[in-house]
Amino acid sequence: MNASQNNKADLLDEDEEADAEVLESPRRRRKGIYILPNLFTLAALFSGFYAIVMAISGRFEQSAYGIFAAMVLDSLDGRVARMTNTQSTFGEQMDSLSDMVSFGAAPALIMYSWALQGLGKWGWFAAFVYIAGAALRLARFNTNLAVVDRRFFQGVPSPAAAALVVGFIWVMDDAGYKLVYQDPVLAWVAFGFTVYAGLTMVTNAPFYSFKDVSFKRSVPFIVIVAIALAIAVINIHPPSVLFAVFCLYGVSGYVVYAVKRAKGKPVSVIATSTDEPDEAGLHR
Repeated sequence: MNASQNNKADLLDEDEEADAEVLESPRRRRKGIYILPNLFTLAALFSGFYAIVMAISGRFEQSAYGIFAAMVLDSLDGRVARMTNTQSTFGEQMDSLSDMVSFGAAPALIMYSWALQGLGKWGWFAAFVYIAGAALRLARFNTNLAVVDRRFFQGVPSPAAAALVVGFIWVMDDAGYKLVYQDPVLAWVAFGFTVYAGLTMVTNAPFYSFKDVSFKRSVPFIVIVAIALAIAVINIHPPSVLFAVFCLYGVSGYVVYAVKRAKGKPVSVIATSTDEPDEAGLHR
């Protein structure tokens, strides 16, 4: 009897120790998201939403402010994530959704409210070409992340396309042009800008990405002087200067394409190819 009781006591002690180990073991760590980079992304999303609301109210200059603010914030969220080592798949998806709103839906709706509604179904056509181009460009960008040459974008990036469209609105609104949808000439010019920006997003022309520019390396003093001069020039008349800059950038890809083609150099920005036949056309 004593041996049996001793065995039972030993078993009870082992069970208690096992229960104690389970209770003392650390809890499973919950999955979460990084706050800092996603704050910038949410701020960019709000800026795009703000731009749409201002356009509905007929305040197109404020709409331009919203889009350009979204551009600045969008350029910062990725850099902040890399600097703080807080990259995540959630952040990448959130950034794409924010870009679709701020640089896809917002510019199309702003341009439609400003000018394209006066063209009837042709206005719908131009706005849809732009928003579809933005969606396709973002989808292709996400697909090509592993194979594209990081020095160039395949097609103009959606923030630059948005700046091209909204920059035109900003310049004309600053010049005093109101109720543009009632002016057929300006409405058709707006149609041309919108369709050009939409199609340029899905072209294969290489647009310089500036991703190989390092802010950690030292630069000659003259570079700082040039930056100061650029800021001063922009402040002379921000709408005109910024619009001119993005117009030049909006055609630069075609110039690079033509020069490379004339020299017999490869014009594709794809560094390698994929083995998936269903997606082969995306990487050419």
